[in-house]
Amino acid sequence: MPDKPRLSRTAPAPKVGIVHLGPGAFFRAFNAVYTDEAMALSGGDWGITAVSLRSATARDQLEPQGGTYTSVTLAPDGERDKVIGAITQVLVAPDDPEAVISAIADPAVRIVSLTITEKGYCHSPATGRLRLDHPDVVHDLAHPEAPRSAPGFLVAALARRRDSGAGPLTVLSCDNLPSNGALARGVVLDFARALDPDLADWIAEEISFPATMVDRITPATTADDVARLADRAGYDDPGCVAHEQFRQWVIEDNFVAGRPAWDSVGVQFVASVEAHETMKLRCLNGTHSALAYLGYLGGYETISETVSDPAFAAFCEHLWAQEILPTVERPEGEDLKAYCQTLLARYRDPSIRHRTWQIAMDGSQKLPQRILGTIADTRAAGGMPEGLCLVVAAWMRYVGGVDETGAPIDVRDPLAARLKAASDAADGAEATVAALLAFDEIFAPELAADAPFRDAVSAAFARLEKDGARATVTAFKP
Repeated sequence: MPDKPRLSRTAPAPKVGIVHLGPGAFFRAFNAVYTDEAMALSGGDWGITAVSLRSATARDQLEPQGGTYTSVTLAPDGERDKVIGAITQVLVAPDDPEAVISAIADPAVRIVSLTITEKGYCHSPATGRLRLDHPDVVHDLAHPEAPRSAPGFLVAALARRRDSGAGPLTVLSCDNLPSNGALARGVVLDFARALDPDLADWIAEEISFPATMVDRITPATTADDVARLADRAGYDDPGCVAHEQFRQWVIEDNFVAGRPAWDSVGVQFVASVEAHETMKLRCLNGTHSALAYLGYLGGYETISETVSDPAFAAFCEHLWAQEILPTVERPEGEDLKAYCQTLLARYRDPSIRHRTWQIAMDGSQKLPQRILGTIADTRAAGGMPEGLCLVVAAWMRYVGGVDETGAPIDVRDPLAARLKAASDAADGAEATVAALLAFDEIFAPELAADAPFRDAVSAAFARLEKDGARATVTAFKP
């Protein structure tokens, strides 16, 4: 069979109004889709310059296609395809840092959005502050004209905007982090103060950093996904992304230089995102991580396979009803019990092959906001969340790097080597738990020093070692 022709742009590219850092699958399945729909419905110059801070993959996939790609909606009744044209160009930061700074400094750009994952903020997850000893931050403070980190690029470009009179813009974090707007503002100001206190004052006064809550399950695109699309659509698109039908975007309405008409395509603009983001981080991301670590250890490849086991589904429902929801304030317009039932239905959808291994990545960065905050709130109220303690123990087993059959685990985490070394050096459940609780960039000192919590995690770790994840979850009784 001859090769299929490559997808190509058929309409003029929109003029750029947004620079986006981190053009991975989630951005393409979410931000760019909303922006494409908003421009189609309401107009505006909101084309996107996408910037990869590390890899050239996105450029190599999208540049030959004029920035276009296919958004594939997965559903039990089949796959639906839509070509997205919001991206006008893709830059690779290490190849040309100056091009990235110039792109953000362009007066036509009014928003810089971010999906750079937790580790992209170069912060300590336990404190939220910029790590001034982070290797990229150290480099960027010494070489501000050729940055490597997101904070370094933002500060360099904002300095140029200030000096050139290009005017303010909005920095829009779209990562799954609590108070992500405040976090982005904090690391940018920490970096700017270390470089130029007057610039930090200007940023604090002129630049807005709205908080957001984003939600759409986006499995990693596979070669089979690309092949099925080619058979269906008649063209080759290595840049395609697959995602679930559900989507939700809640944004604090604080834009200093305008925004697309995202509200016309379903975005919720609110005065405060805090309750929505806490709901999502704890209810969805918290149970996603629980199922990822316990499911992976139990031998399940995907979330849908994991919750098809009645014991894992029941464990998930226990976490919501007994341990998570008591710590979550109800957001305006939300029914928390109904929200959790919708989550379980999404998890069960077999068309969404979201791998447990994918969700398990970068756990050292995710654990504080997804799991540990709920545990700390429960302990402060005098309770002991046994199920979440089991989740922490499962994460500790996972980062030990060996599964229940003795096979190696490909642990993808910024602290992977240190975590494995600490685990390998410890003898027994109590020693392993103590060694990993000592990572103060993950565990707040007061939680790590909480003896009943430490004992509960140690007991759960010992059960996982002795009986395995499936048996432990099946026998779980708080």
